[in-house]
Amino acid sequence: MLTIESKLKELGYELPLIPASKGIYKRCVLAGGLLYVSGHVSINTDGSMIKGKVGADLSDEQGFVAARQCGLALLSTLKDHLGDLDKIKRVVKLLGMVNCPPDYTGHPVVINGCSELFAKVFGEEDGIGVRSAVGMGSLPGNVAVEIEAIFELK
Repeated sequence: MLTIESKLKELGYELPLIPASKGIYKRCVLAGGLLYVSGHVSINTDGSMIKGKVGADLSDEQGFVAARQCGLALLSTLKDHLGDLDKIKRVVKLLGMVNCPPDYTGHPVVINGCSELFAKVFGEEDGIGVRSAVGMGSLPGNVAVEIEAIFELK
C-alpha cells in the first residue's frame, strides 16, 4: 500500500519549506478528531511566495498552480505537526481565498488546484470535502492564494 508521501513523490510533488510565521496564531489545533489548519499562502518549494492578483497579474492556470502549492504547504505543516501524513483520514473542509480584482469570477477554477491535489493524494472519497472559494481584494504580502483546511484524523 502506498503512503501519502510516496504518492506525492510518484506524482512529482515536493513539500515546500514553510517560512516562519509573522502572526500570533497556531498553525494547527486539534479538537476531538478534527485538525484545524490555519490559512497557508501560495509558496514555491523553496519557500518564496507566489504573488499577484489572479485575473490581472496572473492567469487562471497560474492561480491553479498557486492553489496547488497552498495544498502542498498545508501537507508540509501536517507532516511537521503529525509526523506522518498517513494519520490523516480525510479532508473535511477547505476555504480558498483568491487575491483578485472585483470583477473576477474564476475562484472555483483556481481553488481546484488544491482540491485536485488532495483528490489524487487521498483518493476521491477521502480527498474531496466541502469547500468555499472566494475572492479577496488583497491577501498578506500580495500572495495569489490562501487556503485553510479542516482534516479528520484516523
